[in-house]
Amino acid sequence: EGYISWAEFERNQHLIAENANGKSYMGRGSIRRGEALLPGLFRCGRCGRRLHIQYSGKGGNTQRYVCRGTFGDMAAANCIGFGGMRVDRAVAQEVLERLQPLGIEAALQAMEAHTQRHSDKRQQLENSIKQAQYEAARARRQYDAVDPDNRLVAGELERRWNEKLIQLRDLEIELETLSTDRDMPALSADDRARLMKLGRDLGQAWDSPSVSTETRKKIIRLLITEIVVDIVDDTLAIIIHWQGGDHTRMTVKKNKIGQTRWAVKADVVDLVRALARQLPDLSIAAILNRSGKRTGHGASWTRSHVCSLRNTYGIPVYREGERAERGERTLDETADILKVSRATAYRMVSSGVLPARQLCAGAPWIIQLSDLQDDTVRREADARRSRRPISQDPVQNPLLF
Repeated sequence: EGYISWAEFERNQHLIAENANGKSYMGRGSIRRGEALLPGLFRCGRCGRRLHIQYSGKGGNTQRYVCRGTFGDMAAANCIGFGGMRVDRAVAQEVLERLQPLGIEAALQAMEAHTQRHSDKRQQLENSIKQAQYEAARARRQYDAVDPDNRLVAGELERRWNEKLIQLRDLEIELETLSTDRDMPALSADDRARLMKLGRDLGQAWDSPSVSTETRKKIIRLLITEIVVDIVDDTLAIIIHWQGGDHTRMTVKKNKIGQTRWAVKADVVDLVRALARQLPDLSIAAILNRSGKRTGHGASWTRSHVCSLRNTYGIPVYREGERAERGERTLDETADILKVSRATAYRMVSSGVLPARQLCAGAPWIIQLSDLQDDTVRREADARRSRRPISQDPVQNPLLF
């Protein structure tokens, strides 16, 4: 009879085949280093082959899944390829949603395990003390039975007896320390509340810095057999095959060509495109920083950052005087035209008397020159300048001296 059953042997062979890297188009391969969470799980929806993982970028921290198709045999083009960060997050979120009902149960089990570990350690020490007491008593009997004249043997037995007594004393001290200081104290109310919170919010536990990427990969592989993926237009059509036979269909938006996780947000690009028609790069950088906008890397804006962004998206640089050519005036220029203070001009804008637009908080107010020629705006400016209330009757025009 063999050492293991035939079923266990077949299971081991299947596990070895699954963990073999680069040996089969079908095997998932073992868990390896790298930030990608799903290597070995993706299968091409076009040719059925496993997708390969490729790392690039500075430090090799940018992952990309690629199906090489028949490239090895016919030097054909790759079937599909896509960035890995967005799809990794989407699948991980789906896994967390499946695990969510088990989160509270796992938290309760963790509490019970914490208490059980303390009891197990105490029981283990008590058993060790009993064994040490037996060995010390046995060593004493051996010492008592020896002939005192045989000093060599008596000395050796005495040494062994002393060693057993020292071991017994150390174990008794450890048990006493465990009973008094409680190396593993019972969980406090705050600890229990924290565990229950983690059970309800597995995402916080998943994103914890103490959880390694290898651990996340193991959890995902315990739940997912494979993921069939195909590219449809600008989205990824995904079918997740769960352990047990369930399937989940989902779509993930695919990054556009040239779009990476370091790309500047679209609303910031649109804002820079509009501000570039009003201000130079240095002023644009100051406005973006005051508005709390950040670059793709999360840094503050500088003149060179704005210039680089304009060059990337083909945004022309601000030309001195182009705003005046479009008939646009700033708040200071408006105050000079209306012969009022800047604060008065701002109050006219705030009250709605003077139409104006502002691209974002901190950006300059832009007023059309045609609006400054309006009679209502002129009368309001004259009234505010002379500190007299303006009449609501349009026939009663103020006298200008």
